[in-house]
This record gives sequence, C-alpha cells and structure tokens, in this order.
Amino acid sequence: MKPAPFFHPAFRGRFGVSRRDISPPAGIYSRNWGAAKTDIASSLHRPLTLTALIIQDEAGGDPLALIAMDLGWWRSSEEEVLLGNAVMESGIKPGRYMLALSHTHSGPVFCRGESQKPGGELVESYIHHLEKQIREALADALKDVRPGLLEVATGRCGLATNRDLRDPDRDRLLVGWNPDLPADDTLLVGRVSDEAGECVATIVNYACHPTILAWLNTSISPDYVGAMREVVERETSAPCLFLQAASGELSPRHQYVGDPRIADRAGLCLGHAVMGIYYEMLLPGDELAYEGPLESGASLAIWEPRRRSSIPDGISVRELAIEHPLKQGFPSIEDIQNQIASCGDRVLGERLQRRLLHLKSLGGSTSATRVHH
Repeated sequence: MKPAPFFHPAFRGRFGVSRRDISPPAGIYSRNWGAAKTDIASSLHRPLTLTALIIQDEAGGDPLALIAMDLGWWRSSEEEVLLGNAVMESGIKPGRYMLALSHTHSGPVFCRGESQKPGGELVESYIHHLEKQIREALADALKDVRPGLLEVATGRCGLATNRDLRDPDRDRLLVGWNPDLPADDTLLVGRVSDEAGECVATIVNYACHPTILAWLNTSISPDYVGAMREVVERETSAPCLFLQAASGELSPRHQYVGDPRIADRAGLCLGHAVMGIYYEMLLPGDELAYEGPLESGASLAIWEPRRRSSIPDGISVRELAIEHPLKQGFPSIEDIQNQIASCGDRVLGERLQRRLLHLKSLGGSTSATRVHH
C-alpha cells in the first residue's frame, strides 16, 4: 500500500487583515510588577500593535474575527465587555470573535478600577482609544476580504522553560526557571496566502510568559513578541498575529531584567524558529505524494509535490460554558478591603489590590463561568 500524501492542515476561505498602533500616551499608569519602584513608564521600547484578521467561508457567510493585541491581561471583566462590544458593533456576531492579549508585563494598565493611581487619569481615554482602533481595524479588514488559504505547521522553539521551582529554603514554589523539569516547546505557525500564493498574514501560537522585562524596566514594551514580529514581517512582508498559548508554567530562563536587548534577543530566537517552520512548509495548496522507487546508488523513495484536489472550506463554531469554583477559604471583598486599609507594604498592597479587582468581577459569587469558543 502506498503511503498517504503529506499535507498541512488547511482551510480555504476568505481573509482580510488590518493593523493599528495602540501604543499608549506618555504618562499612563503602567505598574505591572509588585516589586516595581515606579508607576509610570518613561519611554517606549517598541510600538504596541493591534492586528485584526477576518476569516469567512468561501460563500461569504458570517465572519470570524481574531484581534491580537499587545496588552497584558484583563484586571476586571468590565474592560473585556467594553472591547467585546466594540467588536460586535463592527458587525461581528457574539461568539464569533477572539480578543487575544499577548500578556506582556510591560504594557499600560487599561482597567478603570486603577484610575486613582498615578497616571490613572489617562486610563479612561486609552480604553476609548482601544475601542476606536478595534472598530477601524475591523472595518478595514472586512473591506479587504479576499479568497485565500490558511495552512498550519508545527515545530519547536527552545525559548520556553518550566518556571515552577521549589524553594530550596522554604516549603513553597517560586516562579522562575526550573532546569530539572521539561517544558512544552510546541510552536504553531499559520500561513494565510492569497490566490497568487503570496503571504497575506502569519499566525504564531506559542506558550511563553512575556516576563523578560520586569520591575527594573521603565519602558512600555511588547517584550519578546515585538522583535519576533519584526523578523517574521520582514521575511514575509505581511502582518503577524501572536497568540499566547497556555503558558501558566512556562517562561524564558533569562528573565526579570531591565535591559530591552534581552527581550529582543528572545524575540529573535522565536522569530527565526517561526521562519524555520515557514520555509519548511510546502508551497500554498500543495501536498507531497509518494511516486514510487527509483534505483540509484541506493533504492530511493521518490516523493513529489502536487496540487491538493480538495481542501476544507466550511467553518463551525462550538460554544462550551465551563464553571470554575473558587478556592475554599478565599477571602471576601470586605476582608480584602480591610487588609488594604491596614497594609503599609507597597508590594503586598499591589497584590491585594489585584485580588480585590478579581473578586469584584465575580460579583460575590463562589464560582466563575467562562464561555469558550
């Protein structure tokens, strides 16, 4: 029996892409580390970007929207709802979009609950700026939709390491490199090509905390994602969307620094790994088929590229609601507020403030339900 042809998982449909700069205004509150001595960044290392990708089936049905943003994390549910509404106001139906944050730890704070902090007076206007950029990017991407092909390949990158280190002096886990534990180094690369075979966009899915730049850093930065994107976009001449994968226990081994060159070196590592996968991929729409043996100095197996006869062209969306119970013994909102009022430690106070925002988002419930698509 002949070996089956090799091909990349693929989807044939219609695609549109658009990019916006979402670098924050100077002076905005940007304290993301409890150990930080400053609340406001003094410079911009690399621009923060928002990239919108529209995906439709060939018949032009209801589109899917993927919006990748160089932002940290949702500190409350309010901002997630606001930005989600901006997506739906652009014509994208509920359940058919994803707001993908890169999880940089060197970005601006975009949470109304932090407006009382130094530089917090700029938070409200920055959130409105994000809403505007989402609407404009989606409008441009929807206007630019064209037939194309999305193909995906898998490889590896050694940037990510395990960050669960047992404290040698106390019975606790530290968040930092553990050289004795393995790490998931899977790297997924998606290539969107138009009908002429030209790259329209790339999608990079990798699990690794952007925590290279930490409390010593005073710059707004996308961390390693910025240099990675620069490498990929220079080589492909197309926008690159970064999707942070499940990176709970994963981070670079060299991190917690103030030198942006370290973040850039990590980005070069990931970017070149991405391009290694990209250049190893077959040409758009091809598969590799076994043609038979050829006798030479050795008996050779001949595989030749050919056009795929059929490629899936349908889209389906599944919605799954998962309930996550809170840990037993979790303090109440009132307990946290009392602890904050009596706390004189800057680092502990920051930790308590974040916990308070999370509890308020839950509205006093003992569990949280998340809808996954």
